[in-house]
Amino acid sequence: MREYRDTDEVDFAIVGTGAGGGTLAALLAEQGFSVVAFDAGGYFRPLEDFASDETEQNKLYWTDKRVVDGPNPIQMGGKNSGKSVGGSTVHYAMVSLRFRPEWFTSRSSLGYGADWPISWQEMWHYYGVAEKEINVSGPLTYPWGPKRPRYPYRAHELNTAARLLAKGCEAIGIGWTETPLATLSAPHAGPEGKSPPCVYRGFCRFGCSTNAKRSALTVWIPRALTAGAEIRDLAMVGRIETGPNGRATGVHFHREDAWHFQRARHVVVAGYAIETPRLLLNSASERFPDGLANSSGLVGKNLMTQSNQAVWGRMDQEVRWYKAPPSLAITEHWNYDDNKDFFGGYCWMGQGPLPNEWASIQTGSRGLWGHALREAMLDYNHMIGVKMVGEMLPDETNRVTLADDLDQYGLRVAKITYRWGENDKALIAHALQQMGRSIEAIGAKDMFRQENDTNHLGGTARMGNDRRLSVVDGDCRSWDIRNLWVCDGSVFPTVGGVNPALTIQTIAIRTADRIKHLAAAGEL
Repeated sequence: MREYRDTDEVDFAIVGTGAGGGTLAALLAEQGFSVVAFDAGGYFRPLEDFASDETEQNKLYWTDKRVVDGPNPIQMGGKNSGKSVGGSTVHYAMVSLRFRPEWFTSRSSLGYGADWPISWQEMWHYYGVAEKEINVSGPLTYPWGPKRPRYPYRAHELNTAARLLAKGCEAIGIGWTETPLATLSAPHAGPEGKSPPCVYRGFCRFGCSTNAKRSALTVWIPRALTAGAEIRDLAMVGRIETGPNGRATGVHFHREDAWHFQRARHVVVAGYAIETPRLLLNSASERFPDGLANSSGLVGKNLMTQSNQAVWGRMDQEVRWYKAPPSLAITEHWNYDDNKDFFGGYCWMGQGPLPNEWASIQTGSRGLWGHALREAMLDYNHMIGVKMVGEMLPDETNRVTLADDLDQYGLRVAKITYRWGENDKALIAHALQQMGRSIEAIGAKDMFRQENDTNHLGGTARMGNDRRLSVVDGDCRSWDIRNLWVCDGSVFPTVGGVNPALTIQTIAIRTADRIKHLAAAGEL
């Protein structure tokens, strides 16, 4: 790996190496820019460092101190943040879905949320690029939305849990399909190296030890290194420095028990929806007393999570839902059907929680302990579940601010305030009812609901066409500091009812193209 000195002024210092930062690091380095990408977590090698052990894999999560409050505080951890090179993509479920076209103009077309500054047609083009680059395995034809090309790899074979989801959807008269997944269904050889197909070991959400998963760690980071970028792990960026002219000059980072400063012509923040606003706010200065990129006052505001409720039941037949990746089958019916009395949409997918997670669901949602918990766990191989990914709406009162508490680096930690709106509650109630109908129709017994769960995040540094109403423009470039960029899920004006990883990578690919054109035009 090429290594830069702190005194070298690199073209781009990128903070975060996940779906946004990892993608951008590779593509900018391949364009010839000098790049240093920082991550607060370690650089793990899947074949050597990942184990088939749920507890061991907790090392992949961001579990540093945070403060959560509000009527519906968000549980932070594995479902919504990562701390390793590759970010959350190292342990994501690999679900790779496109936004419904109308969601890019949700305010104009559907009457809620905010419009994006990028058209759905342009995003559709870049979705295709992203799917090819990460080798998505998906169905021959996708039943919802505009026609799209075939996926690069065939869909994975359905396990029993997925077949039961399909049967349940058909029983209540709605469509389903194989889920597009960023894990290989056949051997692959590409610029990042060779990878084997999925072996269906079922530990996808805790780190894939075979390199079949197409994460930033296995796809984009190797390309970044080949192109000459430096990946600086175990390096916590605590502050972005700005000069007398108001432009970013580099980043202060903590590594090997000391603070250092890396000079850079451009800084990209890609720490996701909590750490991105935290860094911008912690970088306040005399010139920018409210934090960087915050003339609109919107840094940290409009935090969105996605609802992640589930319905579970027991089948007479043996299911063994842990075999193969979770979420092999999906329905997006309620993302595209607008005959409902709330805004937004949701999908649901089959599930396959591993034993530790399943035990926590039993204790958290059913209140089972002791003998009752042991008896319930004996049914593990007969269980079925469907879980939603639902759209929650932007609200300025849902926000990330700075707490007075300090972390191990002496930095103020994020304070995360959240409440569900009435629309959010209506969407969740509708989804629980529909999911329950689907598994009840195929004979599920002893059903129960997991009613208080959320997962992916978005917002807090939204993009837009009006600098008064957004933090960055459509190119992910700060309105206030033109050599400061934000490229992660925090730029989402709305979160939609699908997993965000593909959309984050799509935005990063587009941003890399825009930087290339801006550089050619002398506008950087």
